Amino acid sequence: MNQPNARTQVGPRQLTIVALTIATALIHIVLAIGTSDLTTKVMFTLNSLGYLALVTALYLPPLASYRRRVRWALLAYTAVTILGWVAVGERSPTGYLDKAIEVALLVLLFLEARQPEA
Repeated sequence: MNQPNARTQVGPRQLTIVALTIATALIHIVLAIGTSDLTTKVMFTLNSLGYLALVTALYLPPLASYRRRVRWALLAYTAVTILGWVAVGERSPTGYLDKAIEVALLVLLFLEARQPEA
């Protein structure tokens, strides 16, 4: 069985995936801090933590054998976040900026998923 190499090739795509994921996580944390509604605060905080956990798991060498699954989980997580915003999100400049970041993240994750594992 061909296992992915524990060493990850870190190139521009991977760095951009990490940067975009951190950016959307930070936006969600700022939104959590800026609201007084407890449900919204918890939802934004958990969303942010989910993004950070998934991007960490994606490139953490000990989890290299799970990289393909984690990538698809992050891709699905991002898509569900976008769909949630479409359903109930506030239409604001911050919301649109965050969705643009998430769409770019989806594209890069999909492109990375199509590449053979190193």
